[in-house]
Amino acid sequence: MTPVLITMAMEKKSAEVTDWAARIGWVVGLLLFVVFVYWLMRQGWKWRGSLQSDLPELPTAPAEPGEAKLTMTGRYHGSTTAGQWLDRIVAHGLGTRSRAELTLTEQGLVVERPGAQDFFVPAAALREARLDKGIAGKVLAEGGLLIVTWAHGGKLIDSGFRSDHAAEQSTWVESLTNMINTTEGAAR
Repeated sequence: MTPVLITMAMEKKSAEVTDWAARIGWVVGLLLFVVFVYWLMRQGWKWRGSLQSDLPELPTAPAEPGEAKLTMTGRYHGSTTAGQWLDRIVAHGLGTRSRAELTLTEQGLVVERPGAQDFFVPAAALREARLDKGIAGKVLAEGGLLIVTWAHGGKLIDSGFRSDHAAEQSTWVESLTNMINTTEGAAR
């Protein structure tokens, strides 16, 4: 090694000075960007709700809904326009995911959601029940979601539920289908 290289290697190097003002500026800029994106998402959610304002208020369960045929606890994953699994409905709290307790009676389907608006689907409004793999924002294995199609305000709505005990979902499909067929037969 040459003497110049040895001398340079032996010299102590000082640590690089951190430019705190620039670093704080970048952090603040990033936080402002995140807040702006969140605000845009919130505005989009509110805009979607205003577009769906023609949807009437959700029916509430009657004072005496009748004897429970089936009950289920699980999660409510949202509602969409029937047949369009990505067109989420957010009006009247239908877009809010929550825990749910479902009760099927002769009068219809009672959906109780702690922390969100409860609603009732009259037996005459029920159209279809099936097992599917997804609804807006939630995709599971084939048959992982109970999808109930119902009519409200001249619109068909698909509502997605997932039971805490997945094996009972097929029983729900059978019971709802029987109720729908019985209701349609009585209406004819």
